[in-house]
Amino acid sequence: MFSLFRENIRIAMDSIKGQVLRTILTILIIAIGIASLVGILTLVGALENTISGDFASMGANTFNIQQYEFTTRNNQDRKKINPIISYRNVRAFKDKFQHPFSKTSINFTGTRIAEVKYDNEKTDPEVSILGVNENYLENTGTEIEKGRNFTFFDIENNNNVCLIGSDFKKTLFKDTNPIGKTINIRGVKFKVIGLLKSKGATFRNNQDLRVFIPLQIARSIYTLPNINYNISIRVSDKQFIEAAQDEAIVTFRNIRGLNPIEENNFGIERSDDLLNRIASITSYLYYAAWIISIITIFGSSIALMNIMLVSVTERTREIGVRKALGAKKNTIAGQFFIETIIIGQIGGVLGIILGILIGGGIAAAASFKFSTPWLAIISATTISFVIAILSGLYPSLKAAKQDPIESLRYE
Repeated sequence: MFSLFRENIRIAMDSIKGQVLRTILTILIIAIGIASLVGILTLVGALENTISGDFASMGANTFNIQQYEFTTRNNQDRKKINPIISYRNVRAFKDKFQHPFSKTSINFTGTRIAEVKYDNEKTDPEVSILGVNENYLENTGTEIEKGRNFTFFDIENNNNVCLIGSDFKKTLFKDTNPIGKTINIRGVKFKVIGLLKSKGATFRNNQDLRVFIPLQIARSIYTLPNINYNISIRVSDKQFIEAAQDEAIVTFRNIRGLNPIEENNFGIERSDDLLNRIASITSYLYYAAWIISIITIFGSSIALMNIMLVSVTERTREIGVRKALGAKKNTIAGQFFIETIIIGQIGGVLGIILGILIGGGIAAAASFKFSTPWLAIISATTISFVIAILSGLYPSLKAAKQDPIESLRYE
């Protein structure tokens, strides 16, 4: 039995070698279908990992007060315009919100095009400067690699200290320990007290090329009108988050002067709610990937079947000779069936490699977090095998049913 199977494999390989051009084209057709599936799933998976990782670092026990709800902010047809969250609002909120199991962070982005100087060196004008308080790092899941975080006294006393992103090790501080060094931002000197761990980039927003400075100092440097502030509240235990959120809503409604029948003119977002919404959005991308890939793969299976039918027709006389020498129907069918499976699996492997390279390449270019797409690889392997079975079934049966006498007469 094993010797017969090995012989069929040998014959199948000889046949494939004898029809190189046709085989290559068939393999490429299958590979394109598989590559489209693997590539799209790889890219969508990398996108999901990046977005989910950014929000998951905040933890499930964190919520934000912002100008709009997530869904409203992304609705182009919104009619209701909420006022910005001003410094007066955030200051009043921090003074009045006294939930016992929570910490409140306040921040705003002063600029995204700052130039930072150290001695005679300076960066390109692409650094983001954020004004923050002492709770910002903990509430956003940002970690310190070297040095220390801001203290309450750093913020309250407006100390000229700062935290810098990990990318500054590649520019201003290539061969130098940045802790204790002094940098210059808009003519104001800051002592570096902490180096942040790398967080990568999201949609070309480099989170490792940022400088955090105390909130009040940032307000004195960046005095643009209508600055929109961000409030983040972190609860020590998730079981208290509902109570903290309700208290935060009541507190901020009072600050905004809303009466009981008026709707909120601000948004409340929990990090776990955002993760659920992101998961629902990416699920549609997965469905789209499968639909596109199934259409392509269906075309590949038709192409493989047609090519195998042509192969059966061209080798009709060979089939007749084999049957005349005593070959059974199962042997003939197995020979063509194995040939189809080999072609299908070669196309599948090539498609997986191309898909990972394409999807991973686009993910790298977009600074997404790549991870090995095991689901896509397993799915592609299974699909390529099923394609080979379905495509090879009819041609194999047709070859097995050939009449030996009529086959010998075929020219």
